[in-house]
Amino acid sequence: MKSRIAFIIMFLSVLFVACGNRNENKKTTQQVASYITMTDDSTLYGLACEGCSDSVIVFLPEDGSDPVTYNILEAYRKGRVLGRLKIGDKIGIVLNKENRKVADLVVDIDQLRGIWCYIVMPKIRNASQMGSRAQAKLIANMSDSLKKTFFIPREYGFWLKREWEASSIGYVAEASSLADESPVVYPPLGYFVGWRIWNGKFIMVRGTPNWSKDGALSVSDLQKDTCNIDYLDDDSLVLSDHSDSRSYYKKKNINDVNKKARAIAAMRSKKALEETTGNK
Repeated sequence: MKSRIAFIIMFLSVLFVACGNRNENKKTTQQVASYITMTDDSTLYGLACEGCSDSVIVFLPEDGSDPVTYNILEAYRKGRVLGRLKIGDKIGIVLNKENRKVADLVVDIDQLRGIWCYIVMPKIRNASQMGSRAQAKLIANMSDSLKKTFFIPREYGFWLKREWEASSIGYVAEASSLADESPVVYPPLGYFVGWRIWNGKFIMVRGTPNWSKDGALSVSDLQKDTCNIDYLDDDSLVLSDHSDSRSYYKKKNINDVNKKARAIAAMRSKKALEETTGNK
């Protein structure tokens, strides 16, 4: 009987913590949603309807009103029709200020959703304290096996989800002690939590994650990064800001991201564990 009571108490404790974590995660989602609510957004949202072409778009507003046809010929010529519009896709359009029957920009929001990645390479640890010759010499003196173990390209990026939610792509689980011993370091990975379209531009929201002792997540220091969408296709995306431009490619399966890097990290962890066990 005592053991049964103890089990019930333990079960209720776990359930209480789990519910608490869900509530905290819900609070975080609401916090992000509130932060990325954009004011002064001229973008109109709705669905692409049958009849769209290279010169016109048939648009069903999200308020359920009747479809409207807009001229997009000039936008198409200027490369401002972003994505391959499909019937039923959620889209955003920005109208011409002088002629409200003309759309200056069209973006296929459904096509934006998904896993977008780019390649990053590691740098020699403390490279900023070394000259280029010293770095080149250090790499030249490394064995081929060492290079194959540490100079592994990783995929960074973001996963754009429904309801304007986002998550970071690129984290590779590895023991902190092994990471500290590595002769190379990877660029810091941003913690992305949300995204938006605002006046035809792409907004990415990032912050600083904070985990409590019971595993609840909160995000602080939320910031918005504003980019132009220069190109969008089924599997290609180009974003730019005032100083840089970056190309992304699309992945279909989250489990395929950093597959090789994760395998190398697992191999290192296994080897370290075997060495530790062997020393005992």
